[in-house]
Amino acid sequence: MQTRTLGNRLDVSALGLGCMSMSSGYGPAADRQEMITLIRHAHERGVSFFDTAEAYGPFHNEELLGEALAPIRDQVVIATKFGFDIDPHTGARGDGTNSRPDHIRSAVEGSLRRLRIERIDLLFQHRVDPQVPIEDVAGVVGELIAEGKVAHFGLSEAGVATIRRAHAVLPVTAVQSEYSLFWREPEVELLPVLEELGIGFVPFSPLGAGFLTGKIDEHTRFDASDFRNVVPRFTPEARRANMALVGLLQAIATRKNTTPAQLALAWLLARKPWIVPIPGTTKPHRLQENLGAADLALSADELQEIDHEIAAIPLHGDRLPEAALKMTGL
Repeated sequence: MQTRTLGNRLDVSALGLGCMSMSSGYGPAADRQEMITLIRHAHERGVSFFDTAEAYGPFHNEELLGEALAPIRDQVVIATKFGFDIDPHTGARGDGTNSRPDHIRSAVEGSLRRLRIERIDLLFQHRVDPQVPIEDVAGVVGELIAEGKVAHFGLSEAGVATIRRAHAVLPVTAVQSEYSLFWREPEVELLPVLEELGIGFVPFSPLGAGFLTGKIDEHTRFDASDFRNVVPRFTPEARRANMALVGLLQAIATRKNTTPAQLALAWLLARKPWIVPIPGTTKPHRLQENLGAADLALSADELQEIDHEIAAIPLHGDRLPEAALKMTGL
């Protein structure tokens, strides 16, 4: 697989692997050994960039990734995140964010231990903490970089003003936020600022939390613990209305002899050379399908056609529940 460069010289595979769904978010945790096999197979297929967070589980996902990648540690880039109010000993979740300097240091020590590594390649602040100036956060991460415990600094779901302030203290290597044909808001302000500052972009939910695969419709039932049950964009009514977008992707994918998922990922890869999507999956055949997008070339005319057709399709429902939206800086 081809590689791409995020920000200040962090080279990664053009497609990464988001690992959250293996432990949480989309239902019960998947079988641990099957996920270790999946992660290692992804690496065999050329994936060198793996994304996790202390909040996924909490803690279980980092432990899973640490075990899976231990034999090939020097061949991969591992990204993890701090920033929620999580007890470092019990994993109990508090009510919101926590980026106090002492908490950041405690979180990093826990992540290093669970991931079985001596240095975190890319450390994201998971959510901006309104109680802690971003300059203080960047300062602590800068100290951790000087100590050799972290290599690169990233921000997740941060607004452009926060990104500029953080970058002025410590170079931001990458910003992570939702971006796909199902959610194009980053094109308005975020992408231009990232290009201006030389910061890479790591879109999560690049397949619209599965909707762009064409395997979900208004009749799909999610597990009781699946977060999509509380997402406005995934109500049955919204799914029914938004099927027009899936229909368009299916029609274009058929002409290209590809799949809607591959088309959606290839579209993202074509946006900018410093965009690295991190689709997640727990299924080997979906991994194979997703990675095939790296070899799918879209012409300028095809990209223009997709943009033109999608612009005429109104999308229904917010991308997150109201409470979760308030925790973003966007």
